[in-house]
Amino acid sequence: MVRPLADAPAFPSESAEKERQKAFAGIMPLELELWIEVLLLIALGLIMIYSASSIMALKKFGDAAHYFKRQLVCIGLGLVVILAASRIPYRHYREHIPWMFLVTLLALFLVLIPGLGSEFNNARRWFNFRLFLVQPAEFAKVIWIIFLSVSLVRKQENIRKLGIGFIPPMVLLGIQAVLLLREPDFGTTFILGCLTIFMLILGGVPYAYMLSLVPVALLFCYRFVYLVPYRWERITAFLNPWTDPLDSGYQLIQAWIAVGSGGLLGKGLGFGQQKMFYLPETFTDLILAVIGEELGFVGIFGVCALFLLLFQTGIRISRSAPDYLGALMAFGLTMLLCLQAMININVVLGLFPTKGLPLPFISYGGSAFLANCVAIGILMNIARSGRLRVE
Repeated sequence: MVRPLADAPAFPSESAEKERQKAFAGIMPLELELWIEVLLLIALGLIMIYSASSIMALKKFGDAAHYFKRQLVCIGLGLVVILAASRIPYRHYREHIPWMFLVTLLALFLVLIPGLGSEFNNARRWFNFRLFLVQPAEFAKVIWIIFLSVSLVRKQENIRKLGIGFIPPMVLLGIQAVLLLREPDFGTTFILGCLTIFMLILGGVPYAYMLSLVPVALLFCYRFVYLVPYRWERITAFLNPWTDPLDSGYQLIQAWIAVGSGGLLGKGLGFGQQKMFYLPETFTDLILAVIGEELGFVGIFGVCALFLLLFQTGIRISRSAPDYLGALMAFGLTMLLCLQAMININVVLGLFPTKGLPLPFISYGGSAFLANCVAIGILMNIARSGRLRVE
């Protein structure tokens, strides 16, 4: 038997089901709640990007607002993306997702070809269109969630069969992992693996199949972590950064100094010192450290609270979705956003080994920001569909 959620009718009409959906919807429309949470995160990110990047931008470009202006343009595009994605009925993806997934695989392959993909910091992850860079791996996360949701819904009758419900998604995940690790992009590979496990469990795949992944995961970590020197250095630096404070442990130590010196209320917006060429990646992956130094514990707590609210809203959208496809899709997209945030926050606080993952809607960047905006737009469409169905 499949799980109770999978047995739910595609279009519930019983009064009890409607009452349940109304309870999850709350007083304020869920899409409005989502708008408020995302706009608060974006506003905080824009302020902190200016504060964290102004000194570097002034030295490099002679314009303290260089990165601020670029992020402002990205935010404008992102808001348009949210509005556009929120208007596309999420059920329409069922027809087009196979081609979207194939295009994603093609992009992940083409970015590895010298001359097509651009290399920065020993990683070939971007297409350079001169005015902007595009990182296909960021959009691959959203496409994979949609693809997996559609696949799980179509296979519900046979979801517990090893050769139907478990092996095919694992093979497709493996293909993506091979391409991503060639870039290399271990962070995205890790995120995709976690999301796949979460969604397969929700989709009704037996837990026993998940346990079979343990030896595979151990072999994977041995091959792609232990045998890769710089990744293993990140693990040892995470365990004790003081063994190499000027190299592998430098980033974590500087992040600790920034967060620790901020205290309860911080040094004040713009008065942080670690951004003065001590702390690397101040306005991208480690922007939370700048928040901790300038806004203190209160600032970090506010960021965590916003993401917890976003998680709660996303789960409520999933629970109030009008069908199983919407429920799966909303769950996967919510986990994508919040899992990335959780990892980034834990990395900055020294609770997780260093990973190159930005803080959604707060870190500077184009591809990740726009991909996250696509996810929010789809969530809003599912929320609106659920609300209209109840009404």
